Amino acid sequence: MDGTTELIETDRRFLVHPLHHPDDHKQPLVVTEGRGAMLYDASGRSYIDSLAGLWNVNVGHGRSELADAAAAQMRRVAFASAYIGATNEPAVRLAEKIVGHAYSNSAAVYFTTAGAESNESAFKFARYYWKISGKPDKTKIISRLHAYHGVTMAAMSATGMAAYQKMFGPLVPGFVQAPAPYAYRWAGNEEPGLGAAEAVEKLILAEGPDSVAAVIAEPVQGAGGVIPPPPSYFPKLREICDRYDVLVIADEVITGFGRTGRWFALGHWGVEPDLVSFAKGVTSGYLPLGGVIASKRVHDAIESAPADRKFMHAATYSGHPVCCAVGLRNIEIIEREGLVERAAVIGKRLFAGLEGLRDLPAVGDVRGLGLMCGVELVADRAVKAPAVGLGEKITREALARGLLPRIRAGSVDPPIGDTICLAPPLMTPEPTIDRIPEILREVIVAATQ
Repeated sequence: MDGTTELIETDRRFLVHPLHHPDDHKQPLVVTEGRGAMLYDASGRSYIDSLAGLWNVNVGHGRSELADAAAAQMRRVAFASAYIGATNEPAVRLAEKIVGHAYSNSAAVYFTTAGAESNESAFKFARYYWKISGKPDKTKIISRLHAYHGVTMAAMSATGMAAYQKMFGPLVPGFVQAPAPYAYRWAGNEEPGLGAAEAVEKLILAEGPDSVAAVIAEPVQGAGGVIPPPPSYFPKLREICDRYDVLVIADEVITGFGRTGRWFALGHWGVEPDLVSFAKGVTSGYLPLGGVIASKRVHDAIESAPADRKFMHAATYSGHPVCCAVGLRNIEIIEREGLVERAAVIGKRLFAGLEGLRDLPAVGDVRGLGLMCGVELVADRAVKAPAVGLGEKITREALARGLLPRIRAGSVDPPIGDTICLAPPLMTPEPTIDRIPEILREVIVAATQ
Protein backbone atom coordinates (compact mmCIF):
# COMPACT_ATOMS: atom_id res chain seq x y z
CA MET A 1 0.00 0.00 0.00
CA ASP A 2 1.49 3.35 -1.04
CA GLY A 3 1.51 6.38 1.25
CA THR A 4 -1.38 8.15 -0.46
CA THR A 5 -3.65 5.11 -0.36
CA GLU A 6 -2.88 4.60 3.33
CA LEU A 7 -3.56 8.28 4.05
CA ILE A 8 -6.96 8.12 2.32
CA GLU A 9 -7.97 4.98 4.22
CA THR A 10 -6.91 6.59 7.50
CA ASP A 11 -8.85 9.71 6.53
CA ARG A 12 -12.02 7.68 6.00
CA ARG A 13 -11.61 6.04 9.39
CA PHE A 14 -10.80 9.04 11.55
CA LEU A 15 -11.88 12.31 9.88
CA VAL A 16 -15.35 13.79 9.46
CA HIS A 17 -15.26 16.39 6.69
CA PRO A 18 -17.36 19.50 6.17
CA LEU A 19 -20.52 18.63 4.20
CA HIS A 20 -19.69 14.99 4.80
CA HIS A 21 -21.05 11.96 3.00
CA PRO A 22 -18.82 8.94 2.29
CA ASP A 23 -20.08 8.60 -1.29
CA ASP A 24 -18.63 12.03 -2.06
CA HIS A 25 -15.25 11.04 -0.66
CA LYS A 26 -14.35 7.91 -2.60
CA GLN A 27 -11.53 9.54 -4.56
CA PRO A 28 -10.52 12.67 -2.62
CA LEU A 29 -8.05 15.18 -3.95
CA VAL A 30 -5.00 14.96 -1.69
CA VAL A 31 -3.41 18.41 -1.86
CA THR A 32 0.26 18.44 -0.94
CA GLU A 33 1.52 21.86 -2.03
CA GLY A 34 0.40 25.29 -3.20
CA ARG A 35 2.34 27.92 -5.14
CA GLY A 36 0.76 31.14 -6.33
CA ALA A 37 -2.53 30.31 -8.04
CA MET A 38 -1.71 26.61 -8.35
CA LEU A 39 -2.29 23.56 -6.18
CA TYR A 40 -0.48 20.21 -6.50
CA ASP A 41 -1.73 16.78 -5.52
CA ALA A 42 0.05 13.72 -4.19
CA SER A 43 0.79 12.48 -7.70
CA GLY A 44 2.35 15.81 -8.69
CA ARG A 45 -0.52 16.97 -10.91
CA SER A 46 -1.21 20.71 -10.95
CA TYR A 47 -4.56 22.50 -10.75
CA ILE A 48 -5.59 26.12 -11.16
CA ASP A 49 -7.16 27.06 -7.84
CA SER A 50 -10.16 28.81 -9.32
CA LEU A 51 -11.77 29.59 -5.96
CA ALA A 52 -8.66 30.69 -4.01
CA GLY A 53 -9.12 27.83 -1.55
CA LEU A 54 -12.59 28.70 -0.27
CA TRP A 55 -12.72 32.31 -1.50
CA ASN A 56 -9.94 33.20 0.95
CA VAL A 57 -6.37 32.82 -0.38
CA ASN A 58 -6.26 36.36 -1.77
CA VAL A 59 -2.47 36.74 -1.93
CA GLY A 60 -1.90 33.23 -3.31
CA HIS A 61 -0.37 30.07 -1.94
CA GLY A 62 3.13 29.55 -0.61
CA ARG A 63 3.89 33.03 0.73
CA SER A 64 6.88 32.43 2.98
CA GLU A 65 6.56 36.00 4.26
CA LEU A 66 3.35 35.02 6.06
CA ALA A 67 4.91 31.87 7.49
CA ASP A 68 7.80 33.99 8.75
CA ALA A 69 5.42 36.47 10.38
CA ALA A 70 3.66 33.63 12.21
CA ALA A 71 6.93 32.03 13.35
CA ALA A 72 8.37 35.33 14.57
CA GLN A 73 5.26 36.10 16.62
CA MET A 74 5.15 32.57 18.05
CA ARG A 75 8.72 32.98 19.26
CA ARG A 76 7.78 36.18 21.09
CA VAL A 77 4.41 35.10 22.50
CA ALA A 78 2.09 32.58 20.85
CA PHE A 79 -1.00 33.37 22.91
CA ALA A 80 -2.08 36.17 25.17
CA SER A 81 -5.64 36.98 26.18
CA ALA A 82 -7.23 40.08 24.72
CA TYR A 83 -9.96 40.14 27.36
CA ILE A 84 -10.62 43.52 28.93
CA GLY A 85 -7.63 44.55 31.02
CA ALA A 86 -5.09 43.03 28.59
CA THR A 87 -4.02 43.53 24.99
CA ASN A 88 -1.27 42.72 22.50
CA GLU A 89 0.37 44.74 19.77
CA PRO A 90 -0.58 42.63 16.70
CA ALA A 91 -4.28 42.86 17.58
CA VAL A 92 -4.08 46.61 18.16
CA ARG A 93 -2.14 47.32 14.96
CA LEU A 94 -4.37 45.08 12.82
CA ALA A 95 -7.56 46.67 14.15
CA GLU A 96 -6.13 50.11 13.35
CA LYS A 97 -5.18 48.95 9.84
CA ILE A 98 -8.60 47.44 9.11
CA VAL A 99 -10.51 50.53 10.26
CA GLY A 100 -8.24 52.60 8.02
CA HIS A 101 -9.31 50.60 4.97
CA ALA A 102 -12.99 50.23 5.92
CA TYR A 103 -15.90 52.65 5.62
CA SER A 104 -15.65 56.26 6.77
CA ASN A 105 -18.12 55.55 9.58
CA SER A 106 -16.06 52.59 10.88
CA ALA A 107 -14.71 52.87 14.41
CA ALA A 108 -13.41 49.65 15.94
CA VAL A 109 -12.92 45.90 15.46
CA TYR A 110 -13.88 42.85 17.48
CA PHE A 111 -11.88 39.77 16.41
CA THR A 112 -13.22 36.25 15.88
CA THR A 113 -11.74 33.15 14.25
CA ALA A 114 -14.14 32.55 11.31
CA GLY A 115 -16.93 33.97 9.20
CA ALA A 116 -19.78 32.17 10.94
CA GLU A 117 -18.49 33.36 14.32
CA SER A 118 -18.26 36.87 12.89
CA ASN A 119 -21.92 36.77 11.86
CA GLU A 120 -22.99 35.29 15.20
CA SER A 121 -21.12 38.17 16.84
CA ALA A 122 -22.71 40.74 14.53
CA PHE A 123 -26.17 39.53 15.54
CA LYS A 124 -25.22 40.03 19.18
CA PHE A 125 -23.80 43.49 18.43
CA ALA A 126 -27.12 44.43 16.83
CA ARG A 127 -29.23 43.12 19.69
CA TYR A 128 -26.93 44.74 22.26
CA TYR A 129 -27.14 48.08 20.45
CA TRP A 130 -30.94 48.15 20.61
CA LYS A 131 -31.08 47.01 24.22
CA ILE A 132 -28.62 49.69 25.30
CA SER A 133 -30.63 52.18 23.19
CA GLY A 134 -33.83 51.43 25.06
CA LYS A 135 -35.49 49.28 22.37
CA PRO A 136 -35.06 45.75 23.73
CA ASP A 137 -37.75 44.21 21.52
CA LYS A 138 -35.74 44.87 18.36
CA THR A 139 -34.23 41.39 18.05
CA LYS A 140 -35.20 39.91 14.67
CA ILE A 141 -32.73 39.52 11.83
CA ILE A 142 -33.77 39.68 8.17
CA SER A 143 -31.61 37.87 5.62
CA ARG A 144 -32.16 36.91 1.96
CA LEU A 145 -32.84 33.80 -0.08
CA HIS A 146 -29.62 32.26 -1.51
CA ALA A 147 -27.61 33.90 1.29
CA TYR A 148 -24.76 32.05 2.96
CA HIS A 149 -23.79 33.32 6.42
CA GLY A 150 -22.30 30.16 7.92
CA VAL A 151 -23.70 27.03 9.52
CA THR A 152 -23.46 27.55 13.28
CA MET A 153 -26.98 27.71 14.68
CA ALA A 154 -27.87 31.39 14.31
CA ALA A 155 -25.77 31.83 11.17
CA MET A 156 -27.44 28.74 9.68
CA SER A 157 -30.83 30.23 10.50
CA ALA A 158 -29.87 33.33 8.50
CA THR A 159 -28.48 31.26 5.62
CA GLY A 160 -30.93 31.08 2.72
CA MET A 161 -29.95 27.66 1.38
CA ALA A 162 -32.22 24.88 2.61
CA ALA A 163 -29.67 22.09 2.10
CA TYR A 164 -27.69 23.42 5.07
CA GLN A 165 -30.74 23.41 7.35
CA LYS A 166 -32.93 20.37 6.76
CA MET A 167 -30.99 17.95 9.01
CA PHE A 168 -30.33 20.43 11.82
CA GLY A 169 -33.67 22.07 12.59
CA PRO A 170 -35.49 23.59 14.25
CA LEU A 171 -33.95 26.91 13.33
CA VAL A 172 -33.27 29.67 15.82
CA PRO A 173 -36.38 31.84 16.25
CA GLY A 174 -36.31 35.44 15.11
CA PHE A 175 -34.73 34.95 11.66
CA VAL A 176 -36.84 35.77 8.59
CA GLN A 177 -35.98 35.90 4.90
CA ALA A 178 -36.70 38.17 1.98
CA PRO A 179 -36.16 37.54 -1.75
CA ALA A 180 -32.69 38.14 -3.15
CA PRO A 181 -31.81 40.84 -5.70
CA TYR A 182 -31.29 38.10 -8.30
CA ALA A 183 -31.74 39.88 -11.61
CA TYR A 184 -31.52 36.75 -13.81
CA ARG A 185 -34.51 35.15 -12.09
CA TRP A 186 -36.42 38.12 -10.71
CA ALA A 187 -40.05 37.40 -11.54
CA GLY A 188 -41.58 40.83 -10.96
CA ASN A 189 -42.07 43.53 -13.57
CA GLU A 190 -40.36 46.19 -11.46
CA GLU A 191 -36.62 46.87 -11.59
CA PRO A 192 -35.12 43.92 -9.64
CA GLY A 193 -32.95 46.05 -7.37
CA LEU A 194 -35.83 48.25 -6.26
CA GLY A 195 -38.25 45.34 -6.13
CA ALA A 196 -35.98 43.24 -3.94
CA ALA A 197 -35.32 46.17 -1.60
CA GLU A 198 -39.04 46.88 -1.35
CA ALA A 199 -39.57 43.19 -0.50
CA VAL A 200 -37.36 43.78 2.55
CA GLU A 201 -39.48 46.80 3.45
CA LYS A 202 -42.67 44.72 3.25
CA LEU A 203 -41.10 42.13 5.55
CA ILE A 204 -40.05 44.81 8.07
CA LEU A 205 -43.62 46.09 8.09
CA ALA A 206 -45.07 42.59 8.36
CA GLU A 207 -42.84 41.70 11.30
CA GLY A 208 -43.20 45.15 12.88
CA PRO A 209 -40.34 47.69 12.73
CA ASP A 210 -40.12 47.71 16.53
CA SER A 211 -39.14 44.02 16.43
CA VAL A 212 -36.48 44.12 13.69
CA ALA A 213 -32.87 44.67 14.77
CA ALA A 214 -30.98 44.34 11.48
CA VAL A 215 -30.84 43.24 7.89
CA ILE A 216 -27.81 41.12 7.01
CA ALA A 217 -26.65 41.04 3.39
CA GLU A 218 -23.64 39.94 1.40
CA PRO A 219 -22.71 42.73 -1.05
CA VAL A 220 -22.36 39.95 -3.63
CA GLN A 221 -24.02 36.68 -2.66
CA GLY A 222 -21.16 34.22 -2.86
CA ALA A 223 -21.76 30.56 -2.05
CA GLY A 224 -25.39 31.06 -3.11
CA GLY A 225 -24.25 31.40 -6.72
CA VAL A 226 -22.22 34.64 -7.12
CA ILE A 227 -25.22 36.95 -7.37
CA PRO A 228 -24.26 40.65 -7.62
CA PRO A 229 -27.08 43.12 -6.97
CA PRO A 230 -28.43 45.67 -9.44
CA PRO A 231 -26.93 49.12 -8.69
CA SER A 232 -30.17 50.45 -7.22
CA TYR A 233 -30.47 47.75 -4.54
CA PHE A 234 -28.17 48.76 -1.69
CA PRO A 235 -28.87 52.52 -1.80
CA LYS A 236 -32.59 51.72 -1.60
CA LEU A 237 -32.02 49.13 1.16
CA ARG A 238 -30.01 51.62 3.21
CA GLU A 239 -32.77 54.21 2.80
CA ILE A 240 -35.42 51.71 3.94
CA CYS A 241 -33.40 50.59 6.96
CA ASP A 242 -32.83 54.20 7.99
CA ARG A 243 -36.56 54.93 7.67
CA TYR A 244 -37.51 52.11 10.04
CA ASP A 245 -34.49 52.36 12.36
CA VAL A 246 -32.98 49.01 11.35
CA LEU A 247 -29.24 48.31 11.30
CA VAL A 248 -27.45 47.10 8.16
CA ILE A 249 -24.96 44.25 8.61
CA ALA A 250 -22.67 43.77 5.61
CA ASP A 251 -21.46 40.18 5.45
CA GLU A 252 -18.11 40.81 3.77
CA VAL A 253 -16.57 37.47 4.70
CA ILE A 254 -15.95 36.86 0.97
CA THR A 255 -16.05 40.37 -0.47
CA GLY A 256 -13.71 42.01 2.04
CA PHE A 257 -10.00 42.71 1.49
CA GLY A 258 -10.05 43.31 -2.24
CA ARG A 259 -12.10 40.53 -3.77
CA THR A 260 -14.45 42.85 -5.70
CA GLY A 261 -11.85 45.48 -6.61
CA ARG A 262 -12.42 47.56 -3.45
CA TRP A 263 -11.23 46.95 0.08
CA PHE A 264 -14.87 46.52 1.10
CA ALA A 265 -17.64 46.08 -1.41
CA LEU A 266 -20.54 48.35 -0.44
CA GLY A 267 -18.36 51.23 -1.58
CA HIS A 268 -19.31 50.27 -5.14
CA TRP A 269 -22.74 51.79 -4.42
CA GLY A 270 -21.78 54.54 -1.98
CA VAL A 271 -23.38 52.78 1.00
CA GLU A 272 -22.03 52.49 4.54
CA PRO A 273 -23.19 49.68 6.87
CA ASP A 274 -23.59 49.76 10.64
CA LEU A 275 -21.69 46.50 11.13
CA VAL A 276 -19.32 44.54 8.89
CA SER A 277 -18.51 40.86 9.39
CA PHE A 278 -15.24 39.69 7.85
CA ALA A 279 -12.87 36.69 7.76
CA LYS A 280 -11.24 34.74 4.88
CA GLY A 281 -9.14 37.33 3.02
CA VAL A 282 -7.92 39.09 6.17
CA THR A 283 -5.18 36.44 6.51
CA SER A 284 -5.60 34.90 3.03
CA GLY A 285 -6.48 31.73 4.91
CA TYR A 286 -2.99 31.25 6.33
CA LEU A 287 -4.45 31.23 9.85
CA PRO A 288 -8.08 31.39 11.04
CA LEU A 289 -9.18 34.96 11.75
CA GLY A 290 -12.36 36.98 11.38
CA GLY A 291 -14.10 39.85 13.01
CA VAL A 292 -16.77 42.52 13.18
CA ILE A 293 -16.18 46.17 12.30
CA ALA A 294 -18.43 48.37 14.41
CA SER A 295 -19.55 51.74 13.12
CA LYS A 296 -19.13 54.84 15.26
CA ARG A 297 -22.83 54.65 16.10
CA VAL A 298 -22.56 51.11 17.47
CA HIS A 299 -19.14 51.59 19.06
CA ASP A 300 -20.31 54.72 20.91
CA ALA A 301 -23.16 52.70 22.42
CA ILE A 302 -20.70 50.11 23.73
CA GLU A 303 -18.29 52.71 25.04
CA SER A 304 -20.98 54.69 26.87
CA ALA A 305 -22.74 51.73 28.50
CA PRO A 306 -22.93 51.56 32.31
CA ALA A 307 -20.83 48.86 33.97
CA ASP A 308 -23.80 46.64 34.76
CA ARG A 309 -24.78 46.56 31.07
CA LYS A 310 -21.36 46.05 29.51
CA PHE A 311 -20.74 44.11 26.29
CA MET A 312 -20.46 40.58 27.70
CA HIS A 313 -19.44 38.89 24.45
CA ALA A 314 -16.13 37.03 24.36
CA ALA A 315 -14.03 34.21 22.89
CA THR A 316 -10.74 32.72 23.99
CA TYR A 317 -9.05 33.39 20.68
CA SER A 318 -10.37 36.91 20.03
CA GLY A 319 -7.34 39.02 19.15
CA HIS A 320 -5.02 35.99 18.91
CA PRO A 321 -1.50 37.48 18.55
CA VAL A 322 -0.22 35.07 15.89
CA CYS A 323 -3.34 35.24 13.74
CA CYS A 324 -3.32 39.03 13.97
CA ALA A 325 0.39 39.23 13.10
CA VAL A 326 -0.28 37.21 9.96
CA GLY A 327 -3.31 39.36 9.15
CA LEU A 328 -1.25 42.51 9.47
CA ARG A 329 1.48 41.18 7.17
CA ASN A 330 -1.13 39.89 4.71
CA ILE A 331 -2.70 43.35 4.42
CA GLU A 332 0.75 44.84 3.91
CA ILE A 333 1.24 42.47 0.97
CA ILE A 334 -2.13 43.46 -0.50
CA GLU A 335 -1.18 47.14 -0.15
CA ARG A 336 2.36 46.74 -1.48
CA GLU A 337 1.36 44.72 -4.54
CA GLY A 338 -1.76 46.74 -5.36
CA LEU A 339 -3.90 43.61 -5.28
CA VAL A 340 -7.18 45.45 -4.66
CA GLU A 341 -6.72 47.48 -7.82
CA ARG A 342 -5.46 44.40 -9.64
CA ALA A 343 -8.61 42.47 -8.73
CA ALA A 344 -10.70 45.12 -10.49
CA VAL A 345 -8.59 44.89 -13.65
CA ILE A 346 -8.13 41.15 -13.99
CA GLY A 347 -11.69 40.58 -12.79
CA LYS A 348 -12.87 42.38 -15.92
CA ARG A 349 -10.50 40.22 -17.96
CA LEU A 350 -11.90 37.01 -16.46
CA PHE A 351 -15.48 38.20 -16.89
CA ALA A 352 -14.88 39.06 -20.56
CA GLY A 353 -13.52 35.57 -21.15
CA LEU A 354 -16.50 33.98 -19.43
CA GLU A 355 -18.91 36.10 -21.48
CA GLY A 356 -17.56 34.20 -24.49
CA LEU A 357 -19.22 31.06 -23.13
CA ARG A 358 -22.73 32.43 -23.68
CA ASP A 359 -22.96 30.68 -27.06
CA LEU A 360 -23.03 27.31 -25.26
CA PRO A 361 -26.63 26.08 -24.85
CA ALA A 362 -26.04 25.06 -21.22
CA VAL A 363 -24.89 28.55 -20.16
CA GLY A 364 -27.82 30.57 -18.89
CA ASP A 365 -26.10 33.49 -17.18
CA VAL A 366 -22.64 34.93 -16.62
CA ARG A 367 -22.31 37.41 -13.77
CA GLY A 368 -19.78 38.85 -11.36
CA LEU A 369 -18.05 41.79 -9.75
CA GLY A 370 -14.29 42.19 -9.49
CA LEU A 371 -12.50 38.87 -9.26
CA MET A 372 -15.69 37.02 -8.31
CA CYS A 373 -17.70 35.45 -11.12
CA GLY A 374 -20.43 32.87 -11.64
CA VAL A 375 -21.61 30.84 -14.62
CA GLU A 376 -25.14 29.52 -14.14
CA LEU A 377 -26.03 26.39 -16.09
CA VAL A 378 -29.47 25.63 -17.50
CA ALA A 379 -31.25 22.66 -19.03
CA ASP A 380 -33.26 24.92 -21.36
CA ARG A 381 -32.05 28.44 -21.94
CA ALA A 382 -35.30 29.64 -23.50
CA VAL A 383 -37.25 29.10 -20.27
CA LYS A 384 -34.26 29.30 -17.89
CA ALA A 385 -34.93 25.75 -16.68
CA PRO A 386 -32.30 25.03 -13.99
CA ALA A 387 -29.62 22.46 -14.71
CA VAL A 388 -29.55 20.33 -11.57
CA GLY A 389 -26.95 17.59 -11.19
CA LEU A 390 -24.68 18.76 -14.01
CA GLY A 391 -22.19 20.11 -11.49
CA GLU A 392 -20.83 16.66 -10.63
CA LYS A 393 -19.89 16.07 -14.27
CA ILE A 394 -18.45 19.58 -14.50
CA THR A 395 -16.23 18.94 -11.49
CA ARG A 396 -14.98 15.63 -12.86
CA GLU A 397 -14.20 17.06 -16.31
CA ALA A 398 -12.54 20.15 -14.83
CA LEU A 399 -10.23 18.19 -12.54
CA ALA A 400 -9.18 16.04 -15.48
CA ARG A 401 -8.11 19.24 -17.27
CA GLY A 402 -6.25 20.81 -14.34
CA LEU A 403 -8.92 23.17 -13.02
CA LEU A 404 -10.21 22.93 -9.43
CA PRO A 405 -13.78 24.29 -9.52
CA ARG A 406 -16.48 25.03 -6.96
CA ILE A 407 -20.10 24.31 -7.86
CA ARG A 408 -23.16 25.79 -6.19
CA ALA A 409 -25.70 22.97 -6.46
CA GLY A 410 -28.88 24.04 -8.19
CA SER A 411 -32.51 23.46 -7.32
CA VAL A 412 -35.89 23.60 -8.99
CA ASP A 413 -37.58 25.36 -6.06
CA PRO A 414 -36.33 27.99 -5.62
CA PRO A 415 -35.03 27.93 -9.19
CA ILE A 416 -31.28 28.20 -9.67
CA GLY A 417 -29.12 26.13 -11.97
CA ASP A 418 -25.87 24.50 -10.92
CA THR A 419 -23.48 27.45 -10.87
CA ILE A 420 -19.73 27.42 -11.44
CA CYS A 421 -18.27 29.82 -8.86
CA LEU A 422 -14.94 31.44 -9.66
CA ALA A 423 -12.74 33.58 -7.40
CA PRO A 424 -9.04 32.86 -8.03
CA PRO A 425 -6.28 34.50 -5.96
CA LEU A 426 -5.93 38.23 -6.58
CA MET A 427 -2.34 37.73 -7.79
CA THR A 428 -3.26 35.12 -10.45
CA PRO A 429 -1.17 35.77 -13.60
CA GLU A 430 -3.04 36.92 -16.70
CA PRO A 431 -2.22 33.77 -18.74
CA THR A 432 -3.73 31.66 -15.96
CA ILE A 433 -6.81 33.89 -15.85
CA ASP A 434 -7.20 33.44 -19.60
CA ARG A 435 -6.95 29.65 -19.29
CA ILE A 436 -9.97 29.42 -16.97
CA PRO A 437 -12.63 30.24 -19.62
CA GLU A 438 -10.75 28.12 -22.18
CA ILE A 439 -10.84 25.09 -19.90
CA LEU A 440 -14.45 25.73 -18.93
CA ARG A 441 -15.51 25.69 -22.58
CA GLU A 442 -13.99 22.23 -22.98
CA VAL A 443 -15.49 21.13 -19.67
CA ILE A 444 -19.06 22.27 -20.40
CA VAL A 445 -19.01 20.75 -23.88
CA ALA A 446 -17.71 17.44 -22.53
CA ALA A 447 -20.16 17.37 -19.62
CA THR A 448 -23.21 18.05 -21.79
CA GLN A 449 -22.50 15.61 -24.62
